[in-house]
Amino acid sequence: MSFGALRSELLKPGMKVGLYGGSFDPVHEGHLHVADTALTRLGLDRIWWIVSPQNPHKAHAPGDFRDRLQAVRSAANAPRMVVSDIEARLGINRTAQLATYLTRRHPGVNFVWIMGADALRSFHRWQDWQTIAHKMPIAVVSRPPDALRARLSRAAVALSRYRLSQHQAHALPSSSAPRWTYLTAPLYDVASSTLRVSSRRATTRN
Repeated sequence: MSFGALRSELLKPGMKVGLYGGSFDPVHEGHLHVADTALTRLGLDRIWWIVSPQNPHKAHAPGDFRDRLQAVRSAANAPRMVVSDIEARLGINRTAQLATYLTRRHPGVNFVWIMGADALRSFHRWQDWQTIAHKMPIAVVSRPPDALRARLSRAAVALSRYRLSQHQAHALPSSSAPRWTYLTAPLYDVASSTLRVSSRRATTRN
């Protein structure tokens, strides 16, 4: 696993890269479930965990950024997963800003924004959320108990005509935005592969 920036030498035209942003305060099995499901079902080359310095969508201040960054590095210690502090380095905390920056800087890379069902429920409250939807495809991963409420959310209804069946999920990264899909998967079964890899590596280091 690599750390740090979304560097140009690591991003080549044609690559399929999932962007999974959040405060991860703290990172837990549900986050790994989302990342692992997206990685597998979308056929991605990489998942980039974008650890936010702060979360404008939550009322409380997150824990120390460096502590959270290190915790994600430890938890997401698996092949094809990369942890980035790009928002902190660029001084941004809005997904629309990040989506605009990355699509301009890395033309030809097939970016997909990854989110859990809980985030879809409030997606319509994000600043410039429609800009995000038109910058890159979006993959939403079911996280009980938010599944039904997420699929009936304001953003889901507004974007309903752009929804791709989860059976066609492999086509999402190469699709033109706006396009999105909703992926269902057993929570612990899917997350376990990442957790097993992390556990083995931790044991080896010890």
